[in-house]
Amino acid sequence: MAYRVQIEGGEGFAFPPEEDTLLRAALRAGVGMPHECSVGGCGACRYDLLSGEMVRLWPEAPGLSERERKRGRFLACQSRPLTDCAIKLRCTDEYRPVVPPRRREAKLEARRMLTADMAEFTLRVPGAAAFLPGQYALLYPPGATGARAYSMSNLPNEDGLWQFIIRRVPGGRGSNALFDTLDLGATLTFDGPYGHAYLREEAPREIVCVAGGSGLAPMLGIARAALGAPAPKQVHFFDGARTAGDLCGGALLAPLTGPHLNYLPVLSTPDAAWQGATGFVHEAVAHTLPAPLMQYEFYFAGPPPMIEALQTLLMVQHQVPYSQIHFDRFL
Repeated sequence: MAYRVQIEGGEGFAFPPEEDTLLRAALRAGVGMPHECSVGGCGACRYDLLSGEMVRLWPEAPGLSERERKRGRFLACQSRPLTDCAIKLRCTDEYRPVVPPRRREAKLEARRMLTADMAEFTLRVPGAAAFLPGQYALLYPPGATGARAYSMSNLPNEDGLWQFIIRRVPGGRGSNALFDTLDLGATLTFDGPYGHAYLREEAPREIVCVAGGSGLAPMLGIARAALGAPAPKQVHFFDGARTAGDLCGGALLAPLTGPHLNYLPVLSTPDAAWQGATGFVHEAVAHTLPAPLMQYEFYFAGPPPMIEALQTLLMVQHQVPYSQIHFDRFL
């Protein structure tokens, strides 16, 4: 039996018995429910429960403060209805999925080490790989509780291949399961695509991609799409890492080298042999790009401090319009 979820002053949708979260049911129904990380970290999908009964799947999810929990607020990505419900939140067309997400089984076709702690995972999913460059999918690693969000690094294709660049996180159950437990040919649950930080092909401006760590994956997808277009745009690619051994973006972008690509690796803790740019990658963006920065379309992915620093740099210090800034927040 499907429950009915009604948004105050807006759309209603059905929650099928096989669905896992309120957010995923809404997006699969074509509802523009606000979200970013989809795994409980960012808080973008907060809502108020007006009537009915809802269960919290991850009561301690960091996307809600203790005060918000006591006020009865919920995260759509970490809750599911137990009855018909009415909720309150503001939905907009910008969150309406361009490619409706689907939940399927994926098979691990290949795993290729890129650095000491990052690897490229290639999954094959039945049907065409339909997504927008820069989007992400949810993977359910064997033996780990819940989903993990990882961005695609390849381009949409008819072969059903989805590629991800994943970093092994010390103590991380999800990433360690993908590296150590998932054998070639094994399957895992896959759900996607999600995300709003996809390539805006219609934007006329030059493109700036800023990658930190495994945030390299969606930036590769955006750069590959922009540079492979019939009329390629200029792409300024900033690749932030700690040491030279952590860099792999240059090698992956090598097939696209040409007049439309400016690639700059930046190391925060280089050794004495490093001759390139040093410091934090957002500082290199400010020092390298010709002003004014508002003439560019910005895409970035990486650790939260980098995301926050770039937001401050672009919106506060250089007044870049928010419509020209694209990123998805992750844990």
